[in-house]
Amino acid sequence: MDSGYAATVVADIITRAGVSRETFYQQFSSKQDCFIAALEPKIDRLTTMLTEVPADGPPLARLDRLVSAYLHALAAEPATTRLFLIETYAAGPEAMRRRLTLQQRFVAGIAAITGATTAQQHFACEALVATLVHLVTARFITDDVATL
Repeated sequence: MDSGYAATVVADIITRAGVSRETFYQQFSSKQDCFIAALEPKIDRLTTMLTEVPADGPPLARLDRLVSAYLHALAAEPATTRLFLIETYAAGPEAMRRRLTLQQRFVAGIAAITGATTAQQHFACEALVATLVHLVTARFITDDVATL
């Protein structure tokens, strides 16, 4: 979806995939269903990457490794990142729910590292993740991925 979710129609997808409209609809109920199917393995990869970050050492070092791993993973796959951070807004509530599920896993990882136990501390972890997501999204929108 080089043109973005909103500008892409099913005809574009079937042309690029080299399948018939009938084959497309045998696999997916809609463009959104296709998008979510494409999004799932990317979310799984990011989730796996976040869980593989070493959990040893002082909290600040662990936090640095977690954030660095996240940023490196996003920078390494610009198309995936654009899909995950930008196109999910256009793809509707279900796509956003899937994205938010991964973000909550990231929040949980930060909360575990920092020892956040109260609602206020957990909110601070959410704010950190929201800030990171905003900063990364801004870099992608302005085609400044290299600065990640």
